[in-house]
Amino acid sequence: MNPVARRQNTPFPIRSYVLREGRFTKSQRAALKNYWPAYGVDPGPGTLDVRTLYATTQPLVLDIGFGDGEALALLAQHHPQLNFLGVEVYRPGIGALLQRIASARLENVRVVHGDAMAVLDEYLAPGCLAAVLIWFPDPWPKRRHHKRRLVQPPFIHQVGEKLESGGELSVATDWQSYADHIRSVLAACEVFEKAKGPGLIGQRPSTKFERRGLRLGHRVFEQVYRKRG
Repeated sequence: MNPVARRQNTPFPIRSYVLREGRFTKSQRAALKNYWPAYGVDPGPGTLDVRTLYATTQPLVLDIGFGDGEALALLAQHHPQLNFLGVEVYRPGIGALLQRIASARLENVRVVHGDAMAVLDEYLAPGCLAAVLIWFPDPWPKRRHHKRRLVQPPFIHQVGEKLESGGELSVATDWQSYADHIRSVLAACEVFEKAKGPGLIGQRPSTKFERRGLRLGHRVFEQVYRKRG
């Protein structure tokens, strides 16, 4: 089959992000160069053996789209009994997180540069996660862009496959239409049920995107869902 025909017969995945580099500071670039070998993960072919990434084997939390890494670094500091794997597509944010990790000498955080859907699909074994965090993902507020929202039924089922029995999905957004969408998707998913209480990590630290939303007068929706046993 010629390349044109193959491309026509292969559907392109709908991405939940637009890949743009953004402003890259000198310190962020330096952090990528200096600290990626210690804290970065370059998955090879096949399932990633997460046990080899950390000094201590303990429950693993996946943070999808950690932004500038402020909240993730705080979580790692406050929960040394947990290991964290952050996934982000934007390199300036990765550089910022690596600065925080190195400054605080955190050994329970590792970072993947890539698409969370690909990471879940290709590199993580079923049942390897204790929790998944999706805090303030791109809301794609225009109706014609709603199909780009990360929280969709196939993705939620994918998350469910990677969570252990009783594992948690923590979601937060400051966009009302996205909150309604999340409620609808999770209510229709038999894999999850609403959790009572704050969940595995307790109090959620605030993020830059959350504070921006609050300044604009947005209300924050947050909910922890638990995978049914």
